[in-house]
Amino acid sequence: MIKRVFTIFSLTLLLLFSSPVYSLDTSFKTLEKYTKKISNKFTRTYCNTSKFGISYEGALAFAIGETNKEFKNNKLNKFIDYSLLKNSIVNDLENNCQVYDFAISNLENLKFN
Repeated sequence: MIKRVFTIFSLTLLLLFSSPVYSLDTSFKTLEKYTKKISNKFTRTYCNTSKFGISYEGALAFAIGETNKEFKNNKLNKFIDYSLLKNSIVNDLENNCQVYDFAISNLENLKFN
């Protein structure tokens, strides 16, 4: 009888004072999807801004600022391969916006730390 009461009491305390632990799924597929999402956001923002007649530098600054603002608090940011992200952005700009002279070095300010 005392063993049962002690066991129930111990389990109750364990369940009440334990905090849940959630795993962070950082598979390659998840990171690839996240990188593509960032690339699509930057590309859409840059294309729309430049089509409104804003200068090249203004469109670049606005797209970097908006992309940083949207993705800065995500826990996957520390796992991003920035060279892969920058190449994906340049490819998307070529395919979606027909911007063929966009240099990867323009994306140096695209950091989510």
